[in-house]
Amino acid sequence: MSVCDVVIMGARGRMGSTLIQLVRANPDYRLAAVVERPGNEAGLSDFGCVAGSDLATVLPQVPGAVVIDFTSPACSVATAKTAVAAGNPLVVGTTGLDKDQLAALAQAATAGRVFFAPNMSVGINVLLSVLPALVKRLGDAYNMEVMEIHHNRKADSPSGTAIKIGQCLAEAAGRDFDAVKTCCREGIIGPRPAQEIGIQALRGGDVVGDHTVYFFGPGERIEVTHRAHSRDTLAQGALRAAAWLPGQAPGRLYGMPDMLG
Repeated sequence: MSVCDVVIMGARGRMGSTLIQLVRANPDYRLAAVVERPGNEAGLSDFGCVAGSDLATVLPQVPGAVVIDFTSPACSVATAKTAVAAGNPLVVGTTGLDKDQLAALAQAATAGRVFFAPNMSVGINVLLSVLPALVKRLGDAYNMEVMEIHHNRKADSPSGTAIKIGQCLAEAAGRDFDAVKTCCREGIIGPRPAQEIGIQALRGGDVVGDHTVYFFGPGERIEVTHRAHSRDTLAQGALRAAAWLPGQAPGRLYGMPDMLG
């Protein structure tokens, strides 16, 4: 395996810092460049690689390096356009993208190599592959709910992973997720509709990410839980994607199912 050069967006952020630590600890990867927002560049030269606040200026200095972005929805869309124009592969792990931003990401991918996953955990993505079997075997007699817990600094709610899980459940049950999802319950709301899929969020402390899927049936309950113990779990998945992506054909938006098979 050749060494994978990476460019870390948001180098001083929580995920950016984690990614840099893991890259430096793994000889299969090399830190080619770091990027921060304008006004936050002080000290970037300490990383010992190409550094700056303008991705369009940085990328020509690191041709072929894989850009990894866990910043914000608007920034990630802008990163996609810049990376594809420069010919650099891009891995996006940002959550909270709306439909237009997801469409923009997919559009950028038509001209380059772009990988997107709202959760880079291998475990979560294996869970998504097995949940449909539970939905189909249990049938409509079981009410489905999703609960997620994250740290008190998370900006979006529900989490992108919880939404992805809800979409997975709805698709397996033959339902329109947007029509049946419920993200909040308050007041005299009446009985729970049978087709409803609840997505509930808790925020507090430094929780990296917990997701539980509930199947409430007659006389029994099934709970399937995934807990991320560290941001390393997400960062390792992103680095795995960064090593995998350059070998794929351009022209489509890739995700974890493509990589994991």
